[in-house]
Formats: sequence, structure tokens, C-alpha cells
Amino acid sequence: MRRLYSTFAPGLPGVGLLLLRVVAAITAIIHDVKKLAAGLPIGGVVLEGLCIAAGVLLFAGLWTPISGSLLAVLGVWNLITTKPADPWVSILLVTIGAALALLGPGAWSVDARLFGWKRIDLGNRRS
Repeated sequence: MRRLYSTFAPGLPGVGLLLLRVVAAITAIIHDVKKLAAGLPIGGVVLEGLCIAAGVLLFAGLWTPISGSLLAVLGVWNLITTKPADPWVSILLVTIGAALALLGPGAWSVDARLFGWKRIDLGNRRS
């Protein structure tokens, strides 16, 4: 993760990334749970299950480049193969997923806690 992002954005940019992650995750989860409840063939169940998993990972901010990319790719696949009645939800999720994969999760994420830069303070050390 450190090789992908030089820092995990703190402050207001970090809050903005947190909002993007949470909105994309909740939208993906709710949208795909509704589609699962409608009853789908096995291929559709797998696709929607992967979308829900990507939403859960985005919500936590875990493996954000992978989960954002997965959400974007699955959204494009959904647009191409199913021709949804309202394609704007998929377009929105594709865009936000790709943006999060490129920008990173921000400081308020599991990724930042696991892979962020650690500071070791050696001040006032006696010999």
C-alpha cells in the first residue's frame, strides 16, 4: 500500500475520501441486496455477491485499490451485460470506485492503520 500512496490524506481531504467510501459502499450494498432479493440466476448471484463484498471492503477502507477497482469493473460489466433500467447508479458506482482506487482510502481507514507510515520517537533516550 505504501508504494501506491505516499500518504493517507488527513484533515478535510481525508474526510472527503471517507464520505466517498461510505456513500459508494452503502449504495453498492443496498443496490445489490435489492437485486439479490428479486431473484437472479447463479451467475447474477455471484456478480452481486462480489459487488456486496467490494462494498463492505470499501466501507471499512480495507484493500481500497482492489475493492474500488473491483467495484468499477463489476459496474462496467453490469452495464454491458444487463442493460439496467436506470444505468446512472452503475455509472456513479463505476466512477466513485475508480476514483477511490486511484486516490486511496484516506486517513480514516483500515488501510491507513495497517499500511500507513509509523513514527518512532526516540527523544530523550539515555545512553
